[in-house]
Amino acid sequence: MTRSSVQVEDARPDAPDAGERDDAAESAGDGESGGDGGRVRPRRGRRALRWTAVTLAVLMIGTAGAGYLYYEHLNDNIKKDQLNLGDHKVAEPTPNAAGQTPLNILVIGSDARDTEENQELGGARETFGSTPLADVQMLVHLSADRSNMSVVSMPRDTLVKIPKCTDPDDGKVYPASEGRVMTNQSLGHGGPGCTVATWQELTGIHIDHFVMVDFAGVVSMADAVGGVPVCVDANIHSRDGQGHGSGLKLEKGTHPVKGEQALQWLRTRYGFEDGSDLARAKAQHMYMSSMVRELRENATLSNPGKLRRLAEEATRALTVDPGLDTVKKLYDLSTELRKVEPERITMTTMPNRYVGARVEPTEDAEQLFRLVREDIALDGKDAKKEKDPDEKSEVSDDPAATDGEIAVQVRNGTRTDTQGAARGRANTVAGLLVDEGFARAVADPSVLPSEDRTIVRYPSADLEGDAQRVAESLGIPLSSVRRSTDVSGVTLVVGADWREGTAYEPPVADDRTPESADALNGADEAACMHVNPAFTWS
Repeated sequence: MTRSSVQVEDARPDAPDAGERDDAAESAGDGESGGDGGRVRPRRGRRALRWTAVTLAVLMIGTAGAGYLYYEHLNDNIKKDQLNLGDHKVAEPTPNAAGQTPLNILVIGSDARDTEENQELGGARETFGSTPLADVQMLVHLSADRSNMSVVSMPRDTLVKIPKCTDPDDGKVYPASEGRVMTNQSLGHGGPGCTVATWQELTGIHIDHFVMVDFAGVVSMADAVGGVPVCVDANIHSRDGQGHGSGLKLEKGTHPVKGEQALQWLRTRYGFEDGSDLARAKAQHMYMSSMVRELRENATLSNPGKLRRLAEEATRALTVDPGLDTVKKLYDLSTELRKVEPERITMTTMPNRYVGARVEPTEDAEQLFRLVREDIALDGKDAKKEKDPDEKSEVSDDPAATDGEIAVQVRNGTRTDTQGAARGRANTVAGLLVDEGFARAVADPSVLPSEDRTIVRYPSADLEGDAQRVAESLGIPLSSVRRSTDVSGVTLVVGADWREGTAYEPPVADDRTPESADALNGADEAACMHVNPAFTWS
């Protein structure tokens, strides 16, 4: 097995000759404590960069079918690693009526500089050989009926609990993190399979594949495709008085960028809007949308020489799981991806809030994850799906203990941003459970979480049946039963949707994409980046 530590995004602004990068110490982090010294503002690692190269690689390998003369050579170019290094495997989604299932691909990128070419493009030579960090993390969700695609990116400094992972190369076991740490550290816990495991623990979404693409691959494939049109509303030069910036220099209007200039566009933070990573993510989403349109419309891609070059560069740039480790498998994937029209592609960033200098998922993030889990289109154009409230496919195979033997902790999570916790809710609901025969149900007043919706959590597969039985007894839907490493036993959190009364009424599902996800439609050709006046020129 071969592991490649790959990268696209510059991540250390203060390193010598680094241009625009986020600080290495910031990337490493130390849990929730922050420790960012004199940093002016917290940085958000909301990056769509890897997806651009992945789209090129996958879609174009598919169109390069005539290049099968190079089949074995191209296969050898592709690097491989294991899919999931954790102990917890999320069940695959249930097929729809037509027997189709969604497809989820995690796009991962590292900040390591492990080749001369990548170091030349990315700088930070002093980091050669260091533990890689997953500074790019994006989930690409292809709907079961292949009518739409959703992309969810996660900021690199999101605080999460990394599960126990085992390195497939040397068998080293990385214990689960004791507290929350930055999600980008997951890659250093045995490889990309630990990043997959971390995502699955956080979101409950089954991940089918992962893909990583390196820095040099972005440049070479941008050259091979012939350039991607981007737009700025004023002249821009991304360079400040201290030398920070990507170096991007463009005149007002729309211009095709390729090679290193494309890389500069994707790295630019100084000069776009408020100079935050949120603005950089917006520019990356615009690039991605434009690139997908170019791949569909650019007639020059029928040139055999260009296709051959693109296939070569694409396979060299990829690190994948065994399910995507041949040109044939990538071709099959590209066939599926090409079924989606640009207007049905929606790109989003995981909603989050600051915790000191870091961020954590908000309630809107769980809403976004639920939409992906339930295969609901983020563009709101899904046909209404009939839901069977008695659906048995979600019921656990793990048999529940008798009610009297199930220990349940009940917590009051009714606090909201505008209301304090409703008095006595944990005691009231614990009493309801006792009346139902759950003699070991007790209120836990030591923890006062905040949950929009009532939820039942359990820590391990052997307690899933017990958790579902607790939910069933109170009329809580199975979709609100979640595995979580935050609890040590079956735990019922009474949410803000049950602040009073003794009968739980599940809220009507809101299937709208949260505004805080900053959604961008893939067909938006009018998108243009706003240039900060401090970085313009005449």
